[in-house]
Amino acid sequence: MSKYSPGDEPAGTPGEVTVSFNGRPITTSAGQSVGSALVTNGITAWRDTRKQARPRGLFCGIGVCFDCLVSVDGIANQRACLVEVCEGMKIEGSWEGTSAASVPASVPSEPKGSRE
Repeated sequence: MSKYSPGDEPAGTPGEVTVSFNGRPITTSAGQSVGSALVTNGITAWRDTRKQARPRGLFCGIGVCFDCLVSVDGIANQRACLVEVCEGMKIEGSWEGTSAASVPASVPSEPKGSRE
């Protein structure tokens, strides 16, 4: 039998925080990276490539590449895999030719249309 009743958190267990992604609130565990918070909430792409508008999100997850760039609290080009979420944080993706507010929460793995 557990010494914790439902809803109790053991000491040291991170709580939940609410952040916004492109204006939409998402809830995640405190201590997670921005990238893991987005993926945990089903958001797998948050920017696209300049030339062919291909979706990008987490790739390496350890700060080596730059596929996961986001704006955090107005500061552009932050690697989502390295920034820890904080309560009230405002995260924005970067989509060429569209406003961030109009971007869907999840993006198909392949762009629509023909491949060039």
